[in-house]
Amino acid sequence: MVIDISYWTRVFKNIIYVLLLLLGLYIALKLSLFYMPFLVAFIISLMIEPAIKFIMAKTKLTRRSSSIIIFVIVSAIILGSLAWILITLFSESSSLLQGLNNYFDKAYIQFQSLMESFQFDKIHLSDEVLNVIQSSTGELLETASNWLRNALTGLINLVTSLPSIAICVGISVVALYFICVDKIYILDQVEHHLPKVWVRKIGRHLKDLIQTLGGYLKAEAMLILVSFIISLIGLYILQFTGFNIEYPLLMALFIGFVDALPILGSGAVMVPWAIICALNGDINLGIAIIVLLIIMSVARQILEPKLVSKNIGVHPIFTLIAMYTGFKIIGIMGLLIGPIVLIIFKNIFASLIDQGVFKTIFDRK
Repeated sequence: MVIDISYWTRVFKNIIYVLLLLLGLYIALKLSLFYMPFLVAFIISLMIEPAIKFIMAKTKLTRRSSSIIIFVIVSAIILGSLAWILITLFSESSSLLQGLNNYFDKAYIQFQSLMESFQFDKIHLSDEVLNVIQSSTGELLETASNWLRNALTGLINLVTSLPSIAICVGISVVALYFICVDKIYILDQVEHHLPKVWVRKIGRHLKDLIQTLGGYLKAEAMLILVSFIISLIGLYILQFTGFNIEYPLLMALFIGFVDALPILGSGAVMVPWAIICALNGDINLGIAIIVLLIIMSVARQILEPKLVSKNIGVHPIFTLIAMYTGFKIIGIMGLLIGPIVLIIFKNIFASLIDQGVFKTIFDRK
């Protein structure tokens, strides 16, 4: 048997190439988490770059002056919003944590009354099956209660760790200033210290990545922010007009988080919430929540075509797989990070995917 050395050498090189790319991506993700304040500053700088260019074009100011103007405005908005959010989050989380048992007791009582009102004799369910349903529901509510309690406790611990938050926010603000003001100098320094071949390849991949992932994240962030602001304002209006809305900021954040998840959306939270309110006898609140959902959906449908294209080349089933994989690896945040990593993978391995991964590696030419 004759072994084709050249063929297996090429296969080995392709495998090494893929493994090195995966290793580089893993290191890049680890570094991005380690240097999170700088990553946040970089993302914000990308978002406010159009505003800086607009000021430069309209006022004929230098980039430094235009950057300082936008930086002061953005920093004031971010710091003010962050202070209000931390204070309100601490208050609402503490209040919800104290009354958590009462809420789940009410939920279990509501389920028991629903079970009693349902005519199970028509579908011929045995007592054993009914007992299993009741016990499973109790275990489910207890698990949900423990999960929510742990989440609220972690949120309170995060909010109360003011020194760490202050350091991260301070570093992000300072980094944002330097990135905005000295962007050209920073790019020149990076280009000066890297080989020209690296600059061309990294620049090409980085440009494509910013266009796909950066544009997608920027658009999605805008849409999520719009959903969060509309839900927050709407819930506070409902609270001020006498509706039973106890934790508007927490609910708005939760709605925004679920709205950020591909495939799902704000309706995954608000529709069940409206149904529960109606079952508890508060039909007016249920209708008000549905009206708020309709307003959010209309605003999203108007803005979405202008901000983001759905055709990012990733089928929903692969997005769902990425969400589940991220959830199993790093928990609830993996639902958000999984699809982002999937888009990065698609961008880096675009040529391999287009030609066929295994075909490119193992096919004889």
